[in-house]
Amino acid sequence: MERRDLGRTGLSVPVVGMGTWRTFDVRGEAAEANARAVVDAALEAGADFFDSSPMYGEAERVLGRALEGRRGEVLVATKVWTESVAEGERQAARSLGFFGDRIDLYQVHNLVNWRAHLDMIERLRDEGKVRAIGATHYSPTAFAELRRVMESGRIDAIQIPYNPWEREVERDILPLAEELGLGVVVMRPFGEGGLLRRSPAPDALAPLEPFGIRTWAQALLKWILSDPRCHVAIPATSNPAHMRENARAGEGPWLTDEARRLVARLAAAE
Repeated sequence: MERRDLGRTGLSVPVVGMGTWRTFDVRGEAAEANARAVVDAALEAGADFFDSSPMYGEAERVLGRALEGRRGEVLVATKVWTESVAEGERQAARSLGFFGDRIDLYQVHNLVNWRAHLDMIERLRDEGKVRAIGATHYSPTAFAELRRVMESGRIDAIQIPYNPWEREVERDILPLAEELGLGVVVMRPFGEGGLLRRSPAPDALAPLEPFGIRTWAQALLKWILSDPRCHVAIPATSNPAHMRENARAGEGPWLTDEARRLVARLAAAE
């Protein structure tokens, strides 16, 4: 799988990683064994970047358990998500406990109390427990605030939604990230699953076969990754076979502008 430098973070990331929202918020041996199988499939495919958050219920704990014995082989991104400074400190302690006392990319989730939490994350970075700092938001209504955080000089990466249904970041978030040298992590590559509910017919996807695309999920991921400003997409799945399918989108050739327009047209018809 191709890897890209995640902006100025100093991290080299696979272009396809894995999110854990909903899919890793599980309990019980069978469900947690399945989560480990998904992680196994990801690592076999070279998709060694994993994103989580305290907002995702059990996901951090389940991911940490799935990574036992191989934490050094992966990159972990997680987040702080609370208005409270004290609770933020507690979240950081729990996250560090789950992930071997090291977080590769520590992000402020949805910009919640971002100034105070950046103070904490910067301290953890200076202590050698955090490698890079980021901020996330899912809503265009918050993009003006996200721009202010980006321009503050205090973060190394952003996490934003981007797919053929959600293209607001093209207006100024992606250009600003490129200008500032920030890493870009793409959440919601499948529009929270909406883009996968009905796939185009095989003959509609046939023009994309020269780009290594066999499935609609691969087309959507390659649509994102063909924009070089996007460094890693993080689809979530609870199915090891889907993880392998997603990972196959992480190799070139990348889509031409014409091919990207075709994917956008097919998405608009869904």
